[in-house]
Amino acid sequence: QVQLVESGGGLVQPGGSLRFSCAASGSISRINTMGWYRQAPGKQRELVAGVSSGGISNYADSVMGRFTISRDNAKNAVYLQMNSLKSADTAIYYCDEDVWSSLRLRDYWGQGTQVTVSS
Repeated sequence: QVQLVESGGGLVQPGGSLRFSCAASGSISRINTMGWYRQAPGKQRELVAGVSSGGISNYADSVMGRFTISRDNAKNAVYLQMNSLKSADTAIYYCDEDVWSSLRLRDYWGQGTQVTVSS
């Protein structure tokens, strides 16, 4: 079985920074795409940023230039550095990894972590 565990998040003032980490553990052969999603109250879950196994990253327009996604394949981990945070960034953030395990490719999610941007 594969498990993703997130860390980071919390309460921050507008303009502040936070860093998320997400590490996968278990029987893992390979991880394809890794990403971060978020869901604000009353809204659908949306992609924030993703990074391919080759290191190619993509971002939602709303976070471009403020957030940076990175990955450490040796640790099966993905990170999200969030700078210049705005109140609109308030949401529950989830990591997502496409994991090859036991000859199957499956999509695994972290437990979700609240980010609140408020003065």
